[in-house]
Amino acid sequence: MNKPLIIIFTTIVLDAIGIGIIFPILPSLLKDLTHTSNVALYIGIMTALYAVMQFIFAPVLGALSDRLGRKPVLMISLGGAVLNYLFLTFSPHLWMLLLGRAIAGMTSANVAVAMAYITDITPPEKRARRFGLFNAMFGMGFIIGPVLGGVLGDHWLRLPFIAAAVLNGCNFLMAWFVLPESRPPSREKINLSALNPLRPLRWAFSIRGLLPIVMTFFILSATGEAYGICWALWGYDAFQWNGFWIGLSLGAFGVFQTLVQIFLPGPATRLFGERGAILIGIACACSALVALAFVREGWMVFVIMPIFALGGIGNPALQALVTRQVDPDRQGQLQGVLTSAISLASIVAPLFFSTVYFAVQQEWPGAVWLSVAAVYLIAIPLVLQSTHAKTKATDHPAV
Repeated sequence: MNKPLIIIFTTIVLDAIGIGIIFPILPSLLKDLTHTSNVALYIGIMTALYAVMQFIFAPVLGALSDRLGRKPVLMISLGGAVLNYLFLTFSPHLWMLLLGRAIAGMTSANVAVAMAYITDITPPEKRARRFGLFNAMFGMGFIIGPVLGGVLGDHWLRLPFIAAAVLNGCNFLMAWFVLPESRPPSREKINLSALNPLRPLRWAFSIRGLLPIVMTFFILSATGEAYGICWALWGYDAFQWNGFWIGLSLGAFGVFQTLVQIFLPGPATRLFGERGAILIGIACACSALVALAFVREGWMVFVIMPIFALGGIGNPALQALVTRQVDPDRQGQLQGVLTSAISLASIVAPLFFSTVYFAVQQEWPGAVWLSVAAVYLIAIPLVLQSTHAKTKATDHPAV
């Protein structure tokens, strides 16, 4: 693996740790600031605020990375993350906490720019494997982050925010001094109309074959939101799991998911093609979800997890497929549009799946997983449509 990839993957691990490190202590912090024990509404507001700002600004930052280069926009994003965590560390009032999350949402281009960077330096035939490694690094950070946040939070409630600020500061310095630019700045002047957040979305919808893929990203992201909303509630209602077992189950899934993302996306794409890998991933995820709906003993969940994790092999193939739909000078804009789709899913999906779970909680908590499988199935005709569309071949610099 070459140096730029090592640096960008390290950046993603540190970024994911920084995000996950605050999860264990955010409820306690909100209780401290609001002087109320029921903070679910405030958590929802913070989550929605971040997602709305990301939805608006991610396409703009992606388009800017096509004009200014990847590195300057990554610097803006990492600097915004440091500012956000400092707000969280020293905010004595709720409005400062919300302001910090708004700034983080505005500058949250880390993932989009990193994916555009990988696209810049990777030939098409290697992208599925490298996007798999990308997802594995992000998953690894999310395994480490909550554990580290819980340990640090026991010493001081604000300590995880300081640690997150330090990690993002190290990220900033590493990218500034070590990471080479993958795309030289364009000589074209920036048209202010290009900063219209709706313009990249209109551009994406105008490209044949791209809209079904964006919609597929939205659906897969929406299904991913269901686990964060329903997993802990389901574990408690179905098996009377305590915090230890819920954490253990999530950690076990994270390990399986990381192993799958490291070793399988590349071989799966070579054997079955991008469309085949995506469809196999959806089939594995749906099979596991149906099984989860009917399990009666907690240990059965751990048996199903390897099949569940295999559902992840389709995501890198989908990411590789979408990069071949546009020219190299539009990759940042494309990744910004995809980030907006993910953000929109983060706004809509929690409301939908929490409503479904509330409806089935008393009679059959596991039925919520059937609704997730049903949403997954909507993606199948979209995948078939997108892979039948003519794919535009482009030349990309490889390393």
